[in-house]
Amino acid sequence: MSETKSEFKLAGLRLPYKTTNRNHQSDTDCGTLWQKFEQDKIAELISEKLSDEIYAVYFDFEKDETAPFAYFIGCRLAPDSVIPANLDTLVIPAQHYEKFTAKGQMTGCVTEVWKSIWNSSINREFGFDFEVYDERSRDWSKAEVDVYVSVAE
Repeated sequence: MSETKSEFKLAGLRLPYKTTNRNHQSDTDCGTLWQKFEQDKIAELISEKLSDEIYAVYFDFEKDETAPFAYFIGCRLAPDSVIPANLDTLVIPAQHYEKFTAKGQMTGCVTEVWKSIWNSSINREFGFDFEVYDERSRDWSKAEVDVYVSVAE
């Protein structure tokens, strides 16, 4: 399902370096950032968040999914919100997306959706792609996670 989303702002944690899908390096790097996000209760520090949804964002691609990219985990804020000290911000520009929904056992169901995206013929932009974790993803045995992939209009 395709849709256009307006610009929005996130506060959270940015991976301090780019990662890559080669040799499963991003599994380790992104997993470590998730652990820090959870252990440091980052979502609770963001008092002005618009919801309890958590966004995991892939961006600043050097080429495509085979090349290095940046990673960010955070919560959505109003544009004029105050950002807590020591947290990073990321503005997701307005983009056109193809939406996918991962369903099943975490984290495997999300991995399977990404594999299907990588093997698909959709016209990816490699802009800002993101996953949305909400109340449907709390039960890891039967989770649902929406995945938004930036595409050409």
